[in-house]
Amino acid sequence: MGVGFPFSRTMLAATLLVATASCATLESRTREALNAPGLEGTRWGLVVTTMDGRDLIAIRPDERFLPASNTKLFTVAAAFHRLGDMRSSDPSMGASVRIEPRAGGRPNVVLAGGGDATLVDAPDCQRNCLSDLADMVLANGIREVGGIVIDQTRVPYERWPPGWGQDDMVTRSGAPVSALTINSNEVYAVIRPATNAGELAVVEWQQGSDLSPITSQVLTVDGEVAADSIVVERQPGTALVRIYGRIGLNSPPVIRPIAVDDPGYSAALRFTSLLAARGITVDGGIAQYLKPLTLPDAPSEDSPVADGMEIARLLPPPLSDDVAFLMKQSQNLHAELLLRRLGVIDGDGSRTAGLAVVAAMMDEIGADRAAWDLSDGSGMSVYNRVTPRTVAKLLRWTTQQTWGEQFRATLPIGGVDGTLSRRFKGTPLEGRIFAKTGTLKGTNALSGFMLTKRGEMLIFSAYANDRPEEAGSATIVLDQALVAIAESR
Repeated sequence: MGVGFPFSRTMLAATLLVATASCATLESRTREALNAPGLEGTRWGLVVTTMDGRDLIAIRPDERFLPASNTKLFTVAAAFHRLGDMRSSDPSMGASVRIEPRAGGRPNVVLAGGGDATLVDAPDCQRNCLSDLADMVLANGIREVGGIVIDQTRVPYERWPPGWGQDDMVTRSGAPVSALTINSNEVYAVIRPATNAGELAVVEWQQGSDLSPITSQVLTVDGEVAADSIVVERQPGTALVRIYGRIGLNSPPVIRPIAVDDPGYSAALRFTSLLAARGITVDGGIAQYLKPLTLPDAPSEDSPVADGMEIARLLPPPLSDDVAFLMKQSQNLHAELLLRRLGVIDGDGSRTAGLAVVAAMMDEIGADRAAWDLSDGSGMSVYNRVTPRTVAKLLRWTTQQTWGEQFRATLPIGGVDGTLSRRFKGTPLEGRIFAKTGTLKGTNALSGFMLTKRGEMLIFSAYANDRPEEAGSATIVLDQALVAIAESR
């Protein structure tokens, strides 16, 4: 058993309220616990059911809540439903290289993306490496090329779904969506304190991440400074990254992941560097083939023809591996690419086509259409809405499918792994709660399965919305309430 969080007054109040009033119902005790001091103004929704669908607790069960990353439950369930167990590699998703003839000049090298989220460019890469494609260019006897063309026509080009915040677009949480994705479309800045307090810190790109201009006004100060004292910003439509704030004189280096602004252009710079390292001359510029978004009932615009001869294609890892990763770590970009993979099944690979697959699944489940609205596959959109009862219904439905156990295995485990690795440690739910987290703009969410004291499996879906910025920890109160519920059964 691990060491749990120290009890705060809020946690103690939540625990005592659930443990007392023995004559009260489980639901009424839970309501009191969720209304703990310090969380005034928070709107709670909670449904707890047995595996056969019988309600044990129903607090605002049919009100609509912002689900944050609980949205991934819908995306991943739809993927299992339409794609099967996903334990085989899909060559169509792999990145590829083709040589495109160019009239009167050296041929272009076309680097094409297939929607794979796991392509990596790193010196220690062992599998699905961008460097392998550069090696194949050299192995084909090519020593001089014209330009680098990035082909992202596998899916319509929409870097950010509607409802994503401007402040998120520079962070790894808001990395842009692209058919050609390298290193999860992230780069890394390293911030080191200066020699003396009062001087500007040293800010530079980590090796291999120097794809954008960077400017810094991070001041070195005496004493300890909170990690969030360093701010990263980039104005929309620009590549310039600005970092400002404070760092302690004796602080270790701070490494900040930063989302690239233009994934295709960044990929071209990376590939050009790899070719140059192999003695291959690139004497042209950078171009991109993109498929524009269109309305569902409008004729699609012509995309560039995939001319040229393919000389290499990577075989990505099985999609099941990435599905487990995106759920355990709540990786937004990977969830968005999975949604677009669904969109390829019956449509053009767009976000809208992927959401149509999710909608068809929800119709099959028999979910009330007014009880859910989704605008993306990851949960970053503030337009998403679900009811706790709908999510509980979805979770119960997954247990009746042949892939139900595989689905549950993707969920973080309390006190063990993923986004729940530090939650529920030292409690009766350590290793006994399997759930998807969600945190976004005043929202805390948690939905999944938990084993009670007597070994009964329960389904639950919980939301705290409209949490004031200065409110206490809704996460701690929710966790304590769930522990109390599990102990009561």
